[in-house]
Amino acid sequence: MDRMTTARGDLDLARFPEDPRDPLRAWDAADAYLLRHLDEHEGGPVDLSGSLVVVGDRWGALSTALAAHDPVQIGDSYLGRQATRANLERNGLDADAVRLRTTRDAPPDRIDVLLVRVPKSLALLEDQLHRLAPHVHEDTVVVGAGMVTEIHTSTLKLFERVLGPTRTSLAVRKARLIFCSPDPGLSRGANPWPRSYALPADIGVVSGLTVVNHAGVFSAERLDAGTRLLLRALPARTGPEHVVDLGCGNGVIGLAAALSNHEAEVTFIDESYQALASAESTFQANAPVDATAHFVAADGLSGFPPGTADLVLNNPPFHTHRGRTDATAWRMFNGSRAALRRGGELWVVGNRHLGYHVKLRRLFGNCAVVASDPKFVVLRAVKR
Repeated sequence: MDRMTTARGDLDLARFPEDPRDPLRAWDAADAYLLRHLDEHEGGPVDLSGSLVVVGDRWGALSTALAAHDPVQIGDSYLGRQATRANLERNGLDADAVRLRTTRDAPPDRIDVLLVRVPKSLALLEDQLHRLAPHVHEDTVVVGAGMVTEIHTSTLKLFERVLGPTRTSLAVRKARLIFCSPDPGLSRGANPWPRSYALPADIGVVSGLTVVNHAGVFSAERLDAGTRLLLRALPARTGPEHVVDLGCGNGVIGLAAALSNHEAEVTFIDESYQALASAESTFQANAPVDATAHFVAADGLSGFPPGTADLVLNNPPFHTHRGRTDATAWRMFNGSRAALRRGGELWVVGNRHLGYHVKLRRLFGNCAVVASDPKFVVLRAVKR
């Protein structure tokens, strides 16, 4: 937990799930810069009495600081939503002070102030600006914020192409603001998301099928090499079983499990609402009409009924926003062991250098290499 000092008071903030050993803060200089701008604007404080929308608030720092103004928070992250709820409670604020919406929900009909934390994915920003554009007007105050490394010429051009004339601030503590003046008459064209592509022809039961990717989802243009290796290694299975595609992304791994065993029940889990929308679209486009699937936004397998899964398939991320860490993979592995029945299996694909085999042997007491290439390795651990 860390304290952010603002003109509106000090706030105790933490990421979710909270980990005292995590050195990463729940806010950064871009959040602080944006809040100072709202209070110290040269024409006086920005009027926040109208409809206020905060997009991409990573851990709820902005929404918590602005809770008195009844903001609508729009975000792609389940963990970000949970962090916002926890940070409101941590600071003695009403749980309903921030109205939480996902990137798949409709924006408010009218937006008077739009605050945008620039995401890592330019595609996600493009999709969200297209979805928000019909709801802003010429007097809407639009301010974006990000670290200098997150704001590029392409970022500014995107704001200008979709919303209207755009300029940027000077950098302060390696953070920068974006100021945009909406032009309701702008011809912005159609939203290019979601996109689809055909899978290659050498990866088993899903060969040649179509994958649907919503903006911001991993492997948006083509199948990544790690998933390709895992799909080639998956064995044919039969009989009723509960399969979990953990960190499902566009859902191609879970789809392969469903197509190789028509008696399987598949649960797709991700913390990204864009990913879950992609997985559901991919599944509906390719799976038999009677196939059973569930799509769940969650922090890994937390809350999953213990001892009920037969097979967990996992291509874990090794970063959170711009920080590299194995904390997410470690939580996924622990959650998988708890979720699996005795005799159940966890299959993991990852970069060789990450050393996942060490963690799996420590947790499961066993770990076998199923497939490998110069960069990736597929590992199998069995719950005894």
